Amino acid sequence: MTDLVFVGCYTEEAKGNGTGITTFSRTSSGLDFVSTLPMTSPSWLVRHPSLPVLYAANETLTGEVTSLSISALGELSVLDIASTGGAHPCHLAVTPDGRFLLCANYTGGSLAVFALDSSGRIGERTALVQHTGSGPQADRQEAAHVHMAVPSSDGSIVSAVDLGTDEIRSYTLSSSGSLDLLAVSALPPGTGPRQLVRRPGTDLAYVVGELGKTLLTLRETSPGAFEVVASTPSTAGTCSGSNLVAHLEISGERLYLSNRGPDCVTEFALDPVPSAVADQPCGAAPRHFTLLDDTCYVAAQLDDAITTFPLTASATADPHHHRTGTPTFILPITLP
Repeated sequence: MTDLVFVGCYTEEAKGNGTGITTFSRTSSGLDFVSTLPMTSPSWLVRHPSLPVLYAANETLTGEVTSLSISALGELSVLDIASTGGAHPCHLAVTPDGRFLLCANYTGGSLAVFALDSSGRIGERTALVQHTGSGPQADRQEAAHVHMAVPSSDGSIVSAVDLGTDEIRSYTLSSSGSLDLLAVSALPPGTGPRQLVRRPGTDLAYVVGELGKTLLTLRETSPGAFEVVASTPSTAGTCSGSNLVAHLEISGERLYLSNRGPDCVTEFALDPVPSAVADQPCGAAPRHFTLLDDTCYVAAQLDDAITTFPLTASATADPHHHRTGTPTFILPITLP
């Protein structure tokens, strides 16, 4: 078994210091550099659910998505490059059956769907839905900004989180890849929703408000329709700095949320409304992170480093640094 970590980044075109998708091997002592595949701003990565294929969102003004094969040795090679139909794609997801790739175009304010063939390669773009609207924060909510596309557990519904309009717009996804509007869920004005994560086995979900500096608890009242249950501050308050939340993940009875500004990952207990337990300093501008074997791996964007710290520490621990240019995303993969 080989444990690899693929790291996305911002490159020069996005004022970053990265050069493409960087591969590390994960060892007991940390991360060891393996190679880098040059690519323009692959800011978000996702793996096909059953095939050795990766997809990268190239977060540029023109907007592209790249598919890549993973060799038995962990080497990457480009398969396809497709236009996303909107500027600055920032999030990708693959439906659980592996038939469709979903893409959120942030500046473009749109949601795209691509068909995937039996080998995982990108086929035709089957849908492109344009959002319209705005929010109360004129500098960030002047227009629609789709930040995330979340498929339901069976892949029949896609929920698009729109930071610009303070909405979650859910669509039914047909067998041919078309989208039909199912429900529109309004969030408190100025929330600036960034990410949505469902809590497995419940009707609850959580949304991070990038602009409102909040963590919202939602109830899914019917498939794709959400109502706000509670609002929680996005940190425990022990780290200073104006909050700009980024990524959240659920692990068992805990939720973790990264905060740029305070530069920490905050741990919450779920009961079911989140209650902040601790803030862990983790480097400058923590963007995406992943949880592996009781360790948190953080893309510290402005530190040009992946930082790591143990989740099981009884008190905050000094993070370890692994240098890489302007990291934005961390994708662990184990090869047989």
